[in-house]
Formats: sequence, structure tokens, C-alpha cells
Amino acid sequence: MPLALFALTIAAYAIGTTEFVIVGLLPTVASDLHISLPLAGLIVSVYALGVTFGAPILTALTGRIARKPLLLGLMTLFVIGNAMAAFSPGYTPLLVARVLSAFAHGVFFSVGSTIAADLVPENRRASAIAMMFMGLTVAIVTGVPLGTFIGQTFGWRATFAAVAALGVVAFAGIALLLPSDLAKAPPTSIKDQVRVLGSGRLLIVFATTALGYGGTFVAFTFLASILQEITGFSASAISLILVLYGIAIAIGNIIGGRIANRDPVRALTGLFVAQAIVLVLFSFTAVSPWLSIPTLAALGFLSFANVPGLQLYVVQLARQVRPAAVDVASALNIAAFNLGIAAGAWIGGLVVESSLGLAATPWVGAILVAAALVLTITSGALDRRSQPLAASLRKAA
Repeated sequence: MPLALFALTIAAYAIGTTEFVIVGLLPTVASDLHISLPLAGLIVSVYALGVTFGAPILTALTGRIARKPLLLGLMTLFVIGNAMAAFSPGYTPLLVARVLSAFAHGVFFSVGSTIAADLVPENRRASAIAMMFMGLTVAIVTGVPLGTFIGQTFGWRATFAAVAALGVVAFAGIALLLPSDLAKAPPTSIKDQVRVLGSGRLLIVFATTALGYGGTFVAFTFLASILQEITGFSASAISLILVLYGIAIAIGNIIGGRIANRDPVRALTGLFVAQAIVLVLFSFTAVSPWLSIPTLAALGFLSFANVPGLQLYVVQLARQVRPAAVDVASALNIAAFNLGIAAGAWIGGLVVESSLGLAATPWVGAILVAAALVLTITSGALDRRSQPLAASLRKAA
């Protein structure tokens, strides 16, 4: 893999830490700010919504900026947002700070995905995307548990201060490792985004991304509370469990990239079936410390294994149906990932507040993943139907 990919991975590590560390800190933040657990869960939803709307709009608005200066500017915004979170006096300022960080997140991954894919031969593009997203998985293995430990020991504000310092390191990595002559797609406009959203084929994949990726977050958003209140683990054990979960995610991300290289639709079909089954199992195994650990390891493996395939599928499909707006399609899929997170966290909050309670969040998430499976099968069938048509048109020409 080119050295430039490691620069993207470093930045993804910092962004991944700030995105997911809040999951381990939700009980701490809720207690410190004197808010309910579902209200604290909205911190996850607001961040994800910031990425959802920031990714496509800001990607279009910054399309004329050279890639390296753009990425450096994004990391500067990222550092500012996390520094503001570290000094937030209350709930509302914290939400504002999270939105600023989310804007940087959205554009970074939408642009970074296309850069990663273009840095390698065509048959290694899914692996290159997986390499960049590896920053997220390593963040979950190390950054999130460490950030959770820092927050539980020194207060949650200290965690965001540490993340801001990580952003400075990422800025330096991009400045030193990323070449200045990065290729970029032609600038796109809001009109181009509307045209992409006008493609029914791409809308199916965006919905698949939101449901398949977001389904896990119905339970994952409140994982710390599930493990403390239902399974019976102590608060100090949460960091160690998050390490295991993160290791499983890292393995799943690598294997997911490899199996998606050849046929992303087939890979996603199998992954979604397994993911839905494991989420249902977690509803039953969460009461047992011994059974919940292997179930969480399996869930961690599956929760990120679908990411490379989903992103590659969108890029491949966009090159067929909207070849002039591949960057925008990539950005909208990043938005779909985070719309799924926002919806999953919000739905999880509703479940927690309802008579169903925390224990129901895994099987509710499984329903979302099952819907993603149906959409994947449908999209694959449409692909197979369009191939003979395209071949006949080529012969007629």
C-alpha cells in the first residue's frame, strides 16, 4: 500500500476516536450534566447528523480546493471542535462543539475514500478503502478504551482534550506524508447532488448503508449501560471489553475488505444475515457475562466488515449511473453511514425510554439489518437484470 494511505489512516484514527469514545462515556456525561441517558444518547445522534448533512454539502462547496490543503483545513476544524468540547460548560455548548467536529469528519471520509481508491490498482480498491477505515477500527481498539478510561478517571472533558491533541498529530501526518499533487474529481455542485439523489439505484444502496450499518448502533450506543445494568460488569471493566470489541472490529474490517473485492453484493448478503442473527442472540446472551463476551466479539467483527463493501459498491455503481459525480456519491454514502448512526442512536433512545428497555435494543437493531439485507438482495437482482441490457445496447451501437 502507498505511504500516503498511512496519512489518511492516522487522521481516521483521530476522527474515529472522537466519534466513538462518547459511547463509553455516556453514563459519565449523563451523570455530570444531570441529563437522562436517552438525552445523552442524542450527543451521538447530533454528531452523526452533522456528518450526514456536512459531508455532501461541504464536499460540493470545497470541490475546487486542492486535496492536501483541504484535508489540512479539515483537521484544523477538527482540533477546534474537540477543544471546544473539552471546555464546554454544559449540554448545549457540547452539542455545538460536536457538530463542528462532525463537519470535518464528513468531508474527510468522503474525499479520503476516493483518494484511497485511486492510489491503488482497481483490484485492490476495497482493500485500500479498508486500510483507511482501519484508522477507525484501531481507534476503537485503543483510542476509545483509553478515552473511556481517561474520562472515568479525570472527567469526560479530559478525553476531548486528548482527542484534540490527537488531531494535531493527524495534521502533522497529513502535512508530512500526503503528496501535494493529489488528483481530484471535477468540482461538483448542489445540483449534482440532487442528480445523484435522483438515481433510484443509488438511493437503494444509500438506504442499505444506513440500515445495515445503523442497525448495530441501536444497541452499541448504549453498550456501556447494557454491560453495567444488564450484564453486571463494573464501570472499570467497560474499557477492557471495548478493547476486545475493537479488536474484533479490526479483524472484521480487514476480512470484509478482502471478501468484498470480487463481489461486494454477495459479500454484503452473507454479512447482513450473520449480523442480524448475532444481534438477536445478544438480546438473550446480554444477561450472562460469559455468553455476552463471545457474542460481542462476533458483533464487533460483523459491525465493520460491511463498510468496505458498502463504500466500494457505491463507487462502482456511481461510475455506471452517475460517472460525473462519483465524489458526491461517495460523500452521500458517508452521509448514509452517519444517518444510520443517528437513526440507530435515536431509535435506541426511544426503546430505552419505552417499556421494552435496554434489553430490547439488540433485537430492534436486528430488524434494521434485516431490512438492509432485503435491499441488498433487491439491488443485486437489479444489477443482474441491467447487465444483459447494457450488453445488448453495446452490440447495437
